[in-house]
Amino acid sequence: MLTFTIQDCGERSGARGSRGLMGCVVVLFNPRRNRQSHIFNVSKKTITSVAFSGDGKHLVTGECGHQPAVRVWDVEEKTQVAEFHGHKFGINCVAFSPNLKYIVSIGSQHDMMVNVWNWRTGNKVASNKVSSKVCAVAFAADSAGFVTVGNRHVKFWYLDTSKSKINQTLPLQGRSGILGDQKNNFFCDVACGRGPASGSTFVITQSGLLCEFNEKRLLDKWVELRTKSANCLTVGEDHIYVGCAEGVVRVFSASSLTFVTTLPHPHHLGVEVATATTSSDMICTKTDAKYPDTVAIAVDDDHKKVACIYNDHSLYVWDVLNVRRVGKAWSFLYHSGCIWAIEVYPQLENQQTGPLPPGSFITASSDDTIRVWNLEPQMTETPNYKRNIYSSELLKVVYTDPSLAFLCDVNYNPAGATDKTDTTWDGKNGVRSIRVSPDGEHLASGDRQGNIRIYDIHQMEEIRSIEAHESDVVCLEYSFSKAGPRILASGSRDRLIHVFDVEQRYGLLQTLDDHSAAIQSVRFSDANNKLRMLSCGSDKSLLFRNAALNPGFEFSLDQHLVSKATMYDMIIDPTQKFVATACQDRNIRVYNMATGKQKKNYRGSVGDEGILLRVQLDPSGTYAATSCSDKNLSVLEFYTGELTGSVYGHSEMATGLRFTNDLKHLISVSADGCIFVWRLPSDMTKTMRSRMEELGKMPQEECITSDLRREAALMPNPVSLDHTFHSQQHFPVMKENLSPGRILAAMDPPTSRSSPSFHPTTPVGKGTLPNTAQPSPLDYRFSVGQLPNWAKNKFGGGTGDGTDGNPDTVQPKGRWAQRFDQNLAFKSQLDLTQIEDDTGYGAGDRTGEDEQGWG
Repeated sequence: MLTFTIQDCGERSGARGSRGLMGCVVVLFNPRRNRQSHIFNVSKKTITSVAFSGDGKHLVTGECGHQPAVRVWDVEEKTQVAEFHGHKFGINCVAFSPNLKYIVSIGSQHDMMVNVWNWRTGNKVASNKVSSKVCAVAFAADSAGFVTVGNRHVKFWYLDTSKSKINQTLPLQGRSGILGDQKNNFFCDVACGRGPASGSTFVITQSGLLCEFNEKRLLDKWVELRTKSANCLTVGEDHIYVGCAEGVVRVFSASSLTFVTTLPHPHHLGVEVATATTSSDMICTKTDAKYPDTVAIAVDDDHKKVACIYNDHSLYVWDVLNVRRVGKAWSFLYHSGCIWAIEVYPQLENQQTGPLPPGSFITASSDDTIRVWNLEPQMTETPNYKRNIYSSELLKVVYTDPSLAFLCDVNYNPAGATDKTDTTWDGKNGVRSIRVSPDGEHLASGDRQGNIRIYDIHQMEEIRSIEAHESDVVCLEYSFSKAGPRILASGSRDRLIHVFDVEQRYGLLQTLDDHSAAIQSVRFSDANNKLRMLSCGSDKSLLFRNAALNPGFEFSLDQHLVSKATMYDMIIDPTQKFVATACQDRNIRVYNMATGKQKKNYRGSVGDEGILLRVQLDPSGTYAATSCSDKNLSVLEFYTGELTGSVYGHSEMATGLRFTNDLKHLISVSADGCIFVWRLPSDMTKTMRSRMEELGKMPQEECITSDLRREAALMPNPVSLDHTFHSQQHFPVMKENLSPGRILAAMDPPTSRSSPSFHPTTPVGKGTLPNTAQPSPLDYRFSVGQLPNWAKNKFGGGTGDGTDGNPDTVQPKGRWAQRFDQNLAFKSQLDLTQIEDDTGYGAGDRTGEDEQGWG
């Protein structure tokens, strides 16, 4: 099974791969073997947070929904080993302690609970409440405590294991960080230092500051990130990586907080992926180019990789073996919104070669894009559809909105306020339906504003735009029957069905208004050389219409059937003898096409809740796949109604289902923005093939049985040296000039063990870089932070020997981003392989890349 969209990514430690969230599925991706594996959440609740244990053997997840649970999973076995209930509405953050003993979970802003679990014994060790939304949590390296951050919130929590008792939950002790003049900031991420920097805690603010707290909870120094906003943070042994707006990732030294470099930008918004076939195509020369924001970041120090996720739901894995020559190891581009429709490119008659490679399929989403995918490892390239540098499975992206207003996620409540924010505003954006013409030449799409667009699939250029309806275009259907002209029918929520003449540049032939509610599905039948139109709607009606060619072409009503429940979808079997409808009462009703009488009525879902939204037959008509609003997908024998199997994985209802032409896979798309490809059992494939032979239609052979293709074998890794645009003088480090020891002695005299510090190390004096013998750089500027008056009085005014003047003159914000360096260097995959061989990494890791098979 192959899964697509990765929605989130957080801190990762000690595991051999990256992972992401897909609704209620955790995707484990091994970049060395180019293979995916999956952990399915049996509760079907959306997973909101995830973290690895230090040894990489276990995974902890948090979820949202009623009575959410903290779940611990065995990574090797993909099974759940522990489950804890201590939150009511949702879990924002989870983390493993470095000693693998404890798990901390933070509730949402409606829950406000902080729980610490001994996950091996199942006990809640400590608990407390917070006063504001917590955005991130990080454990100290010695597991003595952890840090939480949020709106005007940086708090150090301490675990006193000496007082813990069996089956008893102790109050969790916490103390706020000393923020000084930064107290009014929104702190959005936190990470504790590793190795030599283990005594420090690094925090970022949404306004664009990277702050360092020392072991006494004091905001010791900070540096401006020179960006609109900062979103995420991760810390390695030597470097700190900060994800910012506009695709910027800043790199700083973990020991001195000095600027090192900036990682390359990802693709710009609106990129034409089909034409990006070489490394140089990743360099954008547009002066007004916009980039997606970096929203999640993780570092793998062992293999020198940094994974970044951007708010357009794209994922990049950067090779940082040399931070000054960064290469792209992997990249994936996905839908960023609800996927409304899916269409498999049809198998053309007489083995004709179409514009799209065999095995391609097309999806449409509320992010105002239509995307063409192909999963074949040995894809037959066409002149306009080839593998590209950005994604090995995405061939083309069509942007229906030139402004790209809905391409990226929007944070409606970034500061975590407790007041309710309306995030259900419906902007009527997105492509609602798509359909490929039977000859494979045209693609019709309908949006939520009632517009129909026709594309020439050869170039995927718009050749016709029609303002057809006043509301969503729910369905589209072509008919290229010999019994009538080539036509396209569209159904909408405005109760109307329009019929267009394809050969007359989609001129309007007829408008039908027989339904009294929204149209849900339109189908055509040409059995016995007689063209008929079938339509069903929310008015519980199923209408049969006959086509009349003389004196003029038009459809006239033949039969009007009324069902007991609303019909949401309809499909005609390959023999054109029966039509099946998916009904609100979760039943599939099968009608005889000739007589209009109901032939069968059987259950279409395994659950007792929800409504049946979609029904789809395989090309042989043997099996029917259904989608229910309870998030279950079911496969049934069409003629008997016997349940063959049921699967789950989407966190929202599945909006589309399609069988592949090779009869080996089922593709499902969902409102959660995910595309799932399910492998069908071999006996089902054999049964469908036998049925196809009886019908005289042999399925097209498509080799789609392997996992994701090796992008390294297809494309070189591009390199862009953004750090050449900056120097350390652009990022001066600001430092409190008061000795941490003096402040601690004045503000927190040593008393007892009730408030232990994270690391009992000797404080580093001002003006000295910890863990380094080199002197401070010339631009390392110290300044006095604003302390409370009562604290200043203890030091006679609080002045120090650091300078407190105006900062050095720097370039205006954004100026460096508009400059273009002609001396950009590139390295290929061969260069990376040679570097890895020289360093001893990669030689043994690439042996598994030639393996094939689904993860």
